[in-house]
Amino acid sequence: MDLLPVFMNIRDRRALVVGGGEVAARKAGVLLEAGAKVTVVAPELTDTLNDQVEEGRIDYRPGRFEESDLDGIMLVIAATDDQAVNREVSERAQTRSIPVNVVDNPELCSFVMPSIIDRSPVQIAVSTGGASPVLARMLRAKLESAIPIAYGRLAGMLERFRDPVKARFSTVNARRNFWEGILEGRVAELVFAGKDQEAEQALEQAIAEGEDREVGEVYLIGGGPGDPDLLTFRALRLMQQADVIVHDRLISKEVLDLSRRDAERIYVGKERDNHSVPQDQINQLLVDLAKQGKRVCRLKGGDPFVFGRGGEEIETLTAEGVDFQVVPGITAALGTSAYAGIPLTHRDYSQAAVFVTGHLKDGSMNLNWSALAQPNQTVVFYMGLKGLPVICSKLIENGMDGDTPIALVQQATTPRQRVFTGTLNTMPDVIHNSDIKPPTLIIVGNVVKLHEKLGWFRSEEMRRRGETAQRGVTAE
Repeated sequence: MDLLPVFMNIRDRRALVVGGGEVAARKAGVLLEAGAKVTVVAPELTDTLNDQVEEGRIDYRPGRFEESDLDGIMLVIAATDDQAVNREVSERAQTRSIPVNVVDNPELCSFVMPSIIDRSPVQIAVSTGGASPVLARMLRAKLESAIPIAYGRLAGMLERFRDPVKARFSTVNARRNFWEGILEGRVAELVFAGKDQEAEQALEQAIAEGEDREVGEVYLIGGGPGDPDLLTFRALRLMQQADVIVHDRLISKEVLDLSRRDAERIYVGKERDNHSVPQDQINQLLVDLAKQGKRVCRLKGGDPFVFGRGGEEIETLTAEGVDFQVVPGITAALGTSAYAGIPLTHRDYSQAAVFVTGHLKDGSMNLNWSALAQPNQTVVFYMGLKGLPVICSKLIENGMDGDTPIALVQQATTPRQRVFTGTLNTMPDVIHNSDIKPPTLIIVGNVVKLHEKLGWFRSEEMRRRGETAQRGVTAE
């Protein structure tokens, strides 16, 4: 190792920052978060530091650095734009064996300031020894996405139970095995779900029984519109620890591939007029798997509560006493409109957005057409490809102009995305003459006019067609 990683306790100890600029302000802020008593020495201060002085959070001595500023100091940071001053601070501090950091000058440092992931009391420091601070920040960002904020609360709870666990398990190996089961099981997940009191009760029960009794759980996860980069951090974490993945037809291969490799995968996809597994059987399947002690990821396209039947599924789970978590996803309407360059609202075109399912439970399209045909609003139809001619005719019949723009977006946010545009009058002919594959989403309203100008996403299909920008396939 080039450097020895050390976490230093500076709470209520004096620390010195030499410099009054924004960099000095950031360093002073880190020291304050660690509980240090901070003194800043500089001829002038930024507004940020001035505010902290006025609030009494830091002490300030105006003027240039003097060696006497080091008296009683435990740690020093030099953050001026004068290299001679920085060198002097470093030499004087090291003569007194005071740890010193000089910003952006590793040669003058006796310690470096790492990039920090703070999940207090859990703390993770990432450092390149000053070789590449940008790389350290990038690595920190990756770790931030993989480590839930709740790990801090979890660590605090575990600390309170260390003595009871030590009393219950006599050997180091037994204690280690117990804690590993807790950290990878239900107790940790309860904390991540914000159920701290239930987590403590479960931990107390596990200690009393001498083991972490595995209890199944269902994760109802919104898989988003298709692009795996649109998954939430929580969705990805739960997908990668689930024992079983129960997924529907709208989940893209790219998203499904991010689940745990050895997890059992069960397809329960449904198409219009072709339900491979009826909904009541899916509900019961989730219950049965969870009661077998398995962690079940119910992976649904878009958001589970937007035409995803998530409500029906958790009704059954609740009635059967099965623990579950709901992880929202970017719903298809939001992802599709963004990748097609069609804002759902725009003050010049639309002041409202309405989401509608293209067919009802009984397969009909008995919608409130007069409400949908109102001006200055955007209407988004889910699952409406088969009924698109009816949609167009009904909207026109209820007062919407036949020249109203309409877009049909196929396999949005994926490399296979295609955008078909036209009007209520022309779109039935567009889909009749085109090979359109589900999943698709229909957007009706004047905001569709913005697609030509704002379309930014160039899919693999677009590149194959030789198109230079996201422009869709029009009716003209």
